[in-house]
Amino acid sequence: MSEASQARRYLRSHRAGVLSTLSVRLGGYPFGSIVPFVLDGQCRPVILISTLAEHTANLAADPRASLIVHDYAQDVQAGTRLTLVGDAQRLADPAPVQALYLRFFPAAQELLALGDFSFWAVTPARLLFIRGFGRIHWIEASAFAPPPNRLAEVEEEIVAHMNGQHLDAIVACCRHVHAIAPRAAAMVGIDVDGFDVRADGRLLRFDFDAPVTNAAKARAALGALARAARGE
Repeated sequence: MSEASQARRYLRSHRAGVLSTLSVRLGGYPFGSIVPFVLDGQCRPVILISTLAEHTANLAADPRASLIVHDYAQDVQAGTRLTLVGDAQRLADPAPVQALYLRFFPAAQELLALGDFSFWAVTPARLLFIRGFGRIHWIEASAFAPPPNRLAEVEEEIVAHMNGQHLDAIVACCRHVHAIAPRAAAMVGIDVDGFDVRADGRLLRFDFDAPVTNAAKARAALGALARAARGE
């Protein structure tokens, strides 16, 4: 698997990071803040931010930003981390990503009800993927991008079907991959590289063996994992 593909999978395994913008208030000094995010169909980090937030004013003035995610290792410099550098823009049509965001972060519904929050996406320009001492890789955005696919168009349908018809398979996958037996589990998202499940309030990531680019391939990959989880 290429470094770019591994970097994309690594980012998908995280749901919060440090967003750095160029501060208007402080004359251009870098300004970092913790933000939760989801990834859209293009693997762009999407954040939900208030018009009152420092980083919203910063991005409105200068779209350049970076997002860093990392492992919480005892020796952070020996652990894996990824820095995504790109340009942020407010989404003119947030509907496609809003449902996804709320599945990952249900409490955000209260923020949306306030009326002054909006979705912004950071389009990658370049990424730095560090996997420990001496394993440093600059990755171009074109290599990082997921393969062409239309999964985002059918994601809600797949999620609803799995949660309505195959909860037993989801629980079995939790036992097989993460060695936990949740009392409650539900799929919250699926993409070309894998899918995410909320199990007893905890988000779990499941990777596919290879990228899936349509509903039929997703169905086959999910079926294969479920069969393996059941020992078939």
